[in-house]
Amino acid sequence: MIIAISGLTGSGKNTLGELLAKKLGYHLVCPTFKDLAEKEGISLMEFQKKAEKDPNIDRKFDQLLKEQTKNGNCVVTTWLGPWIVEADIRIRVFAPDDIRATRVAKRDDISKEDAAAHIKERDEGNRSRYKKLYGIDIYETSKFDACLNSSIYSPKELADISLFIIKKK
Repeated sequence: MIIAISGLTGSGKNTLGELLAKKLGYHLVCPTFKDLAEKEGISLMEFQKKAEKDPNIDRKFDQLLKEQTKNGNCVVTTWLGPWIVEADIRIRVFAPDDIRATRVAKRDDISKEDAAAHIKERDEGNRSRYKKLYGIDIYETSKFDACLNSSIYSPKELADISLFIIKKK
């Protein structure tokens, strides 16, 4: 079984994915642009700007994602996972911008104002890039089995709700 979890910056997708993978005994597939940027010695936003100019960066990233999920029994936590891989369950995690900014500020040790600007730029940049490259609107939710608000449910509650959904499928 492949479970794909998506969400915008700071939504809680990785936290949920880690919990589900652990509870299910599945492999966690969580490649990030942040990791690729680090390898190149540039900032995440610089790397995203680079990807805007070179669509092969996204295509290679998404091919890697498909390779890492081909054996199944995994939880994928990427922006495009629900669209790119043949997932059995698709879950969208969301939270209000203010909550996401608070989380990113804490995680990245930056001001909340800088975090808010970062998530806005990153969300819109990714949305525009994915629409242009694949025709995918990451704000669209009709493809998902569930959309879960991480600002009202704890990570454990999100995992429990997700496990219920997985068992029903």
